[in-house]
Amino acid sequence: MSNRFVSTPARGRVAVLIPGLGAVATTFIAGVALSRLGLGRPIGSLTQLGTARVGRRTDGRTVPIKELVPLASMDDLVFGAWDIVSENAWQVALRSDVLPRAQLDPIRDQLEQIQPRRGIYDPEFVRRIEVDHAMPEQGHRARIARVRQDIREFIVELGADRAVMITCASTETWRPAPDCLQDLAALEQALDANHPDISPALLYAYAAIREGVPYANSTPNAAADTPALLQLAREQGVPTAGKDLKTGQTMMKTVLAPMLKARMLGLNGWFSTNILGNRDGEVLDDPQAFKAKEVTKTSVLDTILQPGEYPDLYSKFSHKVSIHYYPPRGDQKEGWDNIDLFGWMGMPMQIKVNFLCRDSILAAPLVLDLVLFLDLAKRAEWRGVQEWLSFYFKLPTTPVGLYPEHDLFIQLTKLKNTLRVLAGEEPITHLGLDYYGDDLPLPEALEAAEER
Repeated sequence: MSNRFVSTPARGRVAVLIPGLGAVATTFIAGVALSRLGLGRPIGSLTQLGTARVGRRTDGRTVPIKELVPLASMDDLVFGAWDIVSENAWQVALRSDVLPRAQLDPIRDQLEQIQPRRGIYDPEFVRRIEVDHAMPEQGHRARIARVRQDIREFIVELGADRAVMITCASTETWRPAPDCLQDLAALEQALDANHPDISPALLYAYAAIREGVPYANSTPNAAADTPALLQLAREQGVPTAGKDLKTGQTMMKTVLAPMLKARMLGLNGWFSTNILGNRDGEVLDDPQAFKAKEVTKTSVLDTILQPGEYPDLYSKFSHKVSIHYYPPRGDQKEGWDNIDLFGWMGMPMQIKVNFLCRDSILAAPLVLDLVLFLDLAKRAEWRGVQEWLSFYFKLPTTPVGLYPEHDLFIQLTKLKNTLRVLAGEEPITHLGLDYYGDDLPLPEALEAAEER
């Protein structure tokens, strides 16, 4: 395919650098290793299994996404990580118990070689974890310098040509965004002053952007989504994306809520609760950590349903979200949703959803896609927030002043159209004019379509 925007080919190794070597990170790494050996398939990955139609429907041209645009190969990915716990990837994968040991055994040597470097630890942001591997550096500038040096050393040690960073760390405690995150100059002063409201997640993001490394945030933590870092990313020519991977319950909301609005069905209430037993569940058992997650999980409905535009249908609905730590469940999260809706003549109805999912299994392919797409964006010399990657996030980052699009299928259309344009193809509008004759003026063409 022609790729008019991509001047740099996908040659050489890509270092995937991960703050937070936990269940999501090790499940992703293990899945890549197993796929290379033919011992598993990357199910759930749009880059590996997805396709896109190009041209008219009558042309019959549907191509794999990895052939539509020049993506790096899974074979070229190498891995480095930071963590405040000293376990290597093999130990974490066993403890997390996402993939069974029998499946992990063939790649044990590969996982054991991934030993995290010491991570940034601030007890005010991460609680309920026994820490034995924090970096000794104190102060924001010293910690940023350490991460930047680690990035450079990782690239050399792993024999990589370039890198992508994706944060997979624990959810940090929530706090209102300080004024210093609204402007880059103010952030620089706050870093010098060791401002207490600047989180470890933001320090990693700042270090990556300063090193010219594309950055994604799979967590609800404040990082590259802040105005100060959005400004820095544009100035440095670095693509970014985030935040909080859209996996289980919120993924279902971004499918069901658009259905309600599309059919003009009203909503009285949406009650959501989860049980989760992995380390993420333990961290979220802290009310201040859950608050950060709650913000990303509850913002979806208002944006999709637009109560200001449809006050009779959506201005008064009740929305409740809760997460409960339940150790026996491990990574096998269960989400319950009760949806109270109303229809013709105001008659009440209900939808019940019980989603028994595996949190890290849903997240791992999203990590893979984000790494490959951000590497592509960097080689295309795109800078700043990559809104076309909103498909992957609970709370998509947007340019300052724009609200996010949450509808999963609008997000997918935007993503594929971006790839089509990148490949030198026309975006697809689904008007059907390609079939009914684009040589007609638009009104006549639409009339011909209706008659057909």
